Amino acid sequence: MNIHIHRRMRHLRWTSYTLVALCYILAYFHRMAPAAIASDLQQSFHASGASLGALAAAYFYTYTVMQIPVGVMADTLGIRKIVAIGAALAGLGSVLFGLADTLALATLGRVLIGLGVSSMFISLMKLNSVWFHDRHYGTVAGMSLMLGNMGSVLAATPLVWAVTHTSWRNVFTAVGLFSIVLAVLVWLLVRNHPGEAGLPSMRELEGKESHQRHQGHWYDGLSTVMKNRASWPGFWPNLGVGGSLFAFAGLWGVPFLRDVYGMERSVAANHTMLLLFSFAVGALVMGLFSDRLGKRVPVIVGGIGVYVLCWLPMVFAWHLPTALSYALFAVMGFGASGFTLTWASAKEVNPPALSGMATSVVNTGTFLGAAILQPLVGWVMDQGWSGNLVAGARVYSEQNYQTGLGIMLAFAVVGLIGAMTIRETNCQYIVIQPKLI
Repeated sequence: MNIHIHRRMRHLRWTSYTLVALCYILAYFHRMAPAAIASDLQQSFHASGASLGALAAAYFYTYTVMQIPVGVMADTLGIRKIVAIGAALAGLGSVLFGLADTLALATLGRVLIGLGVSSMFISLMKLNSVWFHDRHYGTVAGMSLMLGNMGSVLAATPLVWAVTHTSWRNVFTAVGLFSIVLAVLVWLLVRNHPGEAGLPSMRELEGKESHQRHQGHWYDGLSTVMKNRASWPGFWPNLGVGGSLFAFAGLWGVPFLRDVYGMERSVAANHTMLLLFSFAVGALVMGLFSDRLGKRVPVIVGGIGVYVLCWLPMVFAWHLPTALSYALFAVMGFGASGFTLTWASAKEVNPPALSGMATSVVNTGTFLGAAILQPLVGWVMDQGWSGNLVAGARVYSEQNYQTGLGIMLAFAVVGLIGAMTIRETNCQYIVIQPKLI
């Protein structure tokens, strides 16, 4: 009987995890794709830097607004419903984006994509908290981030290759149809937690009591998380580090390398692919290291400190040999992954039943940061633009980029300062005495 329970547990765990992780991979793909096709979008829609930034950021605006509602829904409605509906909406948005003949329709498509995929990360973290043991949470969260970032990798060099063989429109239409298929599979096969399938919880398998379920209205749970001072320090690394990383890798990285360093689009995309691949690997390594060390804060601060230093060569436009520029992007991505542990820290200073809401509160910072930075950097660079165009796409000067990237560096520094105020949890749930905001 015990063997049967464990076998069924593994089957349902990995079926649910795989399907939600695939949806999360698509979320990262859509998040980063505009960088690889920035010139195509400018040509297709005759967009300025600010307009291009607004188009890319439409995803982030929607994602930001939805984070706390998604956290509430993950803790109340369950992940199966919100991931299935989200994947369907993202699929429709991707198809609309691929077929759009105006900037307004393309922006609407990005809004629908952002609305749909906004449920993926929080749902995956919620799934991890109920389908895996508490002591493995940092590792599993890191593995999830690594898998999600495979979507970022696909949105770099592989997307450039696909666009040269077909068109960006065909790619996004096909991705949208795949997303709709995933929505159906999630609805049919995913289970919110072991109890839904008549199985014991992970803690019960170890002879422990299950974490208590939240009693009362969801609003009370959200209020508990938001009034807890220990919930908020992680917001700032998400805003500054996550926001600058996604704004750069998701839009301005490829144009910067093309305009300032004269790289071919494929070479520039290789750089951003390496940046995101290193971020993905770093998320797994940071999670493993943090769990084994039994500490969160030193790992978070150390990684972010390295990330901040990596901005300096780009802000000051040091012309590095290609090998060194690749090394810089690899180290930068690895260091940035330190901020991903803030989600575990936020979860661990709040009641286990509210893990979705706790994670969503700090995660809002990432998408708010990217939503602010993508159009802001474009607008700032537009102010100093000389009017130079190549094949209908704007070309910015080295000085333009220094100003824009300087803003991103400032955000990264804010993230580092915020990381230093995070409460150390020693990788376990801790009781925070009610010292409320």
